[in-house]
Amino acid sequence: MVKGQIFHAIFDLLLAHFGPRHWWPADSPFEVVVGAVLTQNTNWQNARRAIAALKERGCLSFAALDALPVDELAVLIRPCGYHGVKAKRLKNLLAMLRREYDGDVEAIACDTLPAAREKLLAVSGIGPETADAILLYAAGHPIFVVDAYTHRVFSRHFLVPEESDYDEIQSAFMAALPANAALFNEYHALIVELGKRHCQKRQPLCGNCPLGQLPHDAGE
Repeated sequence: MVKGQIFHAIFDLLLAHFGPRHWWPADSPFEVVVGAVLTQNTNWQNARRAIAALKERGCLSFAALDALPVDELAVLIRPCGYHGVKAKRLKNLLAMLRREYDGDVEAIACDTLPAAREKLLAVSGIGPETADAILLYAAGHPIFVVDAYTHRVFSRHFLVPEESDYDEIQSAFMAALPANAALFNEYHALIVELGKRHCQKRQPLCGNCPLGQLPHDAGE
């Protein structure tokens, strides 16, 4: 089985096992952007609580957050952890959105993928995973998001080397799959589900893993 076929087979197995994940759960592209920062170094439940606090204050809009002092923002997003750092990162991101897109998150979709990615990565505190999550989930650009689950699952199945970095893993996916934002969206969400339920960091639950059906030499 060639690598491209393996990547497709994994997607089919995960989708059949877990079903569509309907990810990213958000009411607007702007909420996705905010959530992409808030979920850094924490789980989604903590980020969700911070987003709920912003909604309760009527602050989950570009204009409201842009006008909010950074120290007040930090208090509101406390549930997500590292709230002081993330408040500054959000303000940095908002400044870029104001400067480059007149505060319109949806305008990112009209920019070219390379240009939009470069602008996001130039923001202090926005790394590749956060930038790509914004590009894929908020703007619909066809770029694959790589996270710790992706590295763990695919290195354990010998589909990427253990020492692979973000760009190398992303390139493997982009080379094996058609450039389709809906596919990338669903695939990444399914990998996250697999990582949470089966491919855990310390004690993986391999016995009933949906990828147990893969040939033993699939990644060789």
